[in-house]
Amino acid sequence: MSAVTEARSPGTTPQWLLRGELALCPCGCIGKRRKGSFVAKTLTGLAGVVGQAIFSEDVAGRKGLLQRIDPRVKLVTTLVLLVAVAFLRQLPLLALAYVGTVALAAGSGLSVGFFLKRVWLFVPIFTGIVVAPATLSIVTHGEVILPLWHWHGHVEGITAQGLHGAALIILRVATSVSLVVLLTLTTPWVRLLAGLRALGVPRMFVLTIGIAYRYLFLLLDSVDDMYTARKARTLGPETDVREGRRFVAAGAGALFGRAHQLSVEVHQAMTARGYVGNARTLERFQVAGVDLAWSVVVVAVAAALLLVDHGMGA
Repeated sequence: MSAVTEARSPGTTPQWLLRGELALCPCGCIGKRRKGSFVAKTLTGLAGVVGQAIFSEDVAGRKGLLQRIDPRVKLVTTLVLLVAVAFLRQLPLLALAYVGTVALAAGSGLSVGFFLKRVWLFVPIFTGIVVAPATLSIVTHGEVILPLWHWHGHVEGITAQGLHGAALIILRVATSVSLVVLLTLTTPWVRLLAGLRALGVPRMFVLTIGIAYRYLFLLLDSVDDMYTARKARTLGPETDVREGRRFVAAGAGALFGRAHQLSVEVHQAMTARGYVGNARTLERFQVAGVDLAWSVVVVAVAAALLLVDHGMGA
């Protein structure tokens, strides 16, 4: 009775809030570890996608080096750098170009660790896996520097020429991806679309990208609502994997129908607000002195890299 009175007394914390929960014993003799639901893990990943998008918009609004550049100038100069990187054939120059992208990320207020993980955890590693067979002597003939097996009296393994070609492709992809990531992280999405339209990109292309970007978050929110509604009507922990699979299979059909309705509503909402395929911003684009200086520097760097690369290859 006293415990109930104490819990109901104003200004006091209930004892059930102060009481510690029974934790798992390090030896594993107390408690039971349960494997998390794959549905919940998937939704957690979807929430991470939304969080990354919000973080990207926050980074794009900072006062950094690349954030000051006009989106149109940024698009053109990024294209110039991508073309220059595509024609480089010397590993030292590609490595120098990649270090330059990391320096630009740091100068734009990006965390270097976040930038490296954002780039290397996706395309370059996958590219390395794809080009790995090209390092073998059965694909790329040359000097075998790491013998792996013998075939009819010949040593087969990894060749120096194959390693050089693989490193060339990986560095080229890493540098190109870094440039694109820098462009997207330092430019707000609306200004990026407006820059594309100002440079003559077809209106249908810009319209499709804009609707897809907005619709993605509505779709993720719809999936989260479906799972939350299911959790609110479920008693006890989720221990049956088959039940989760049934939920995914049953929810897929409903999600497709809801997705179609959402796409119509998104398009109607955008057109009701005057959207005709042109991304509009509150600020007018205006080329300033910093944009001209950036353009000159980028063109000079790209030309210097290509000239030095041609000289080293001669």
